[in-house]
Amino acid sequence: MTIVTEIIDVLIYSCLGITLMLLGNFLIDLIIPCSFPEEIKKGNKAVGFVSAGTNIGVGILLRAAIASPAADAVRETIFSGVLSSLLYFVLGIAFFMLGYVVINLFHRQYSLNDEIGNGNTAAGIMVAGIFIGLATAISGVIV
Repeated sequence: MTIVTEIIDVLIYSCLGITLMLLGNFLIDLIIPCSFPEEIKKGNKAVGFVSAGTNIGVGILLRAAIASPAADAVRETIFSGVLSSLLYFVLGIAFFMLGYVVINLFHRQYSLNDEIGNGNTAAGIMVAGIFIGLATAISGVIV
C-alpha cells in the first residue's frame, strides 16, 4: 500500500468516524429525554460523560471493524471496510441503547433519565462505562 493510499484511507475513515460519532450521539440523545446540545451549553457534565462514552465506544467499534480481518492474506477493499464499519456501528449503537434501557429498568431506586438530565455526574460516568464496556466486548467478537 502506498503512502497516498494510506492517507486517503485515513481521510475516509476519519470522516466516517466523525460522522458516526455525531450520529451515535444523536441516536443516544433520542433515548435520554434531554437535549444534549442544550445540556452541554449549560455545563451538564453527566451529558458530557454520556457523549464521551458514546464517542469512545464508537471509536472502539470502528477500530475493530477496520482492523478485522487481521490476517494479511485477506485483502479488503475500502468499500467493504466502510460497509463493515457501518454494520458494526449499527449493532453497537443498538446494544448501547438496549444496555441503557435495561440498566435504567433494573435500577428502581432512581431514574437515569432524570439523573442525567439533572446533571448527576455519577450517572453520566456510569452510562459512559456501560457504552465503553459494551463496545469493548463487541470489538472482541469483531477482531
